[in-house]
Amino acid sequence: MRTSRLLAPTLREEPAEAEVISHRLMLRAGMIRKATSGVYTYLPLAQSVLLKIAAIVREEMNKADGQEVALPIIQPAELWQESGRWSVYGDEMFRLKDRHQRDFCLGPTHEEIITDLVRNEVHSYKQLPLLLYQIQNKYRDERRPRFGLMRGREFIMKDLYSFDRDSAGLEMSYQKMYAAYVRVFQRCGLQFRAVEADPGAIGGNASHEFMVLAGSGEAIGVFCEKCGYAANVEKAEARPELSQEDLEPCSLELVATPGVRTVEEVTAFLNIEAKEVIKTLFYEAEFETKQELVAIVIRGDRTINEVKLLNRLGCLRVELASETQIQKATGSAPGFVGPIGLEGTRILADAEIPLMVQGIVGANQDNYHYRGVNPGRDFPLDEVLDLRIVEEGESCPTCGNPLGHTHGIEVGHIFKLGTKYSSAMNARFMDDKGQEQLMVMGCYGIGVSRTMAAAIEQNYDEDGIKWPVSIAPYKVVVVPVSYQDEQQRKVAEDLYAKLQQLGLETILDDRLDRAGVKFKDADLIGYPYRITVGAKALKDGQVEVRSRITREDVRIKIEEAADYVANQISRQIDALD
Repeated sequence: MRTSRLLAPTLREEPAEAEVISHRLMLRAGMIRKATSGVYTYLPLAQSVLLKIAAIVREEMNKADGQEVALPIIQPAELWQESGRWSVYGDEMFRLKDRHQRDFCLGPTHEEIITDLVRNEVHSYKQLPLLLYQIQNKYRDERRPRFGLMRGREFIMKDLYSFDRDSAGLEMSYQKMYAAYVRVFQRCGLQFRAVEADPGAIGGNASHEFMVLAGSGEAIGVFCEKCGYAANVEKAEARPELSQEDLEPCSLELVATPGVRTVEEVTAFLNIEAKEVIKTLFYEAEFETKQELVAIVIRGDRTINEVKLLNRLGCLRVELASETQIQKATGSAPGFVGPIGLEGTRILADAEIPLMVQGIVGANQDNYHYRGVNPGRDFPLDEVLDLRIVEEGESCPTCGNPLGHTHGIEVGHIFKLGTKYSSAMNARFMDDKGQEQLMVMGCYGIGVSRTMAAAIEQNYDEDGIKWPVSIAPYKVVVVPVSYQDEQQRKVAEDLYAKLQQLGLETILDDRLDRAGVKFKDADLIGYPYRITVGAKALKDGQVEVRSRITREDVRIKIEEAADYVANQISRQIDALD
């Protein structure tokens, strides 16, 4: 491809709309353009990267016995109603009606429609296991589309679904996919970590998230360097900390705390540490048939993990209660509420609360707190659960070593669904004894477009993108300093032709612009290798080869340059496989 023909409208200015580096660089490098909020057009360079990522994904899925299908984007509401998710999925689902006023959605995921396909076509244990996948656009009406391709309303995803005879079969499929995902992200040249994760709206009883490590990532991984424990922050657990092990129970004391409402104000007023405070938070939990107000007690220096709370309660939604609800339940204004004397309200305690012996709580009287509070003695612990966000430095639940935190970008997620969908949708098969059994399912997703953005977040410098060679839009750019110079033009054209003969995707920058403009564009777009054809080097029969990753320049004889670059690229790709 010649630059003069390539649709890659690079920008010199920083786009005002871009919030993260991948968004900024893809706009500047002429890779994407916004159609509307959260929806982007992929220009040729971006499409080339996406096709390379998809090819790697497709190869690994096929090696793992996956079979590719193409499922409809428009899905009938009846299937989602059958699984029970039509009303549960929430506002992120794009819903529409046809001319007959029948309900449909744009597919945010495809568990229902794949289950419907398999239940109608697979009837015998001899047809299992079965792994079906697709690479397709998905649609989710994000409340706040942002960060370019990181959180969009339309995105490209690979989703594979496994169907097995039993849990042992599911485990084999799950491990097969886990290994395939490791190979996918290795081949894409990414640094990543697999962590235990919460299944969320997809459901199931086990899942792992694959995170590309990047400081800009929204996801937080919690990990132990000693034993290898790793989980995302929504799932992570830690050993409860003994914060008052040296204290003995004492009598309850009512203390005046005028105008002292927050944990910070309480600690300053009573000259204590935040970990001595037991804060009480009220949540409204929505179940299928009712709503319930629950009280959560947690240490003052900890934060409620609402994902854990949602899962522990088994409800559809949780949100902080209103001041009116709190006043009605306690008779006190927020800031002075506590668990003592609560009637008719379920009290859930974080796992660290029973270990406290002299806590501080609101007294359910304006301007008063209790000190010397002993959980279990002074108020009931209806349930003791792990409900907090794990902080960096807490003790690993497996080995006790301090836990670390890392930021990352979720690019893949695998789930053990079990019989969640097959039971709801009656997807059964006949076993070898002639008995009907439910299929046991798993699902496995990779964000293809998000992987492209994540690769940039992990590989860039002040000049632009530094693509891993396996997914770069083009492997080499040939830049004659002056394309008008006959000798430079001939050498550049010959190199361009030879590189293409060697099977390397190559750009020839045949523009009449200044060399500095060409160099800036080459760095911005991130071609792994640049071959510069200049008058000075040509005097010695040489060209200059620069690696975008290392920024090192070497002079190579003209006749050896193409083979040199081909060998460098081949070695780098081999190292990733």
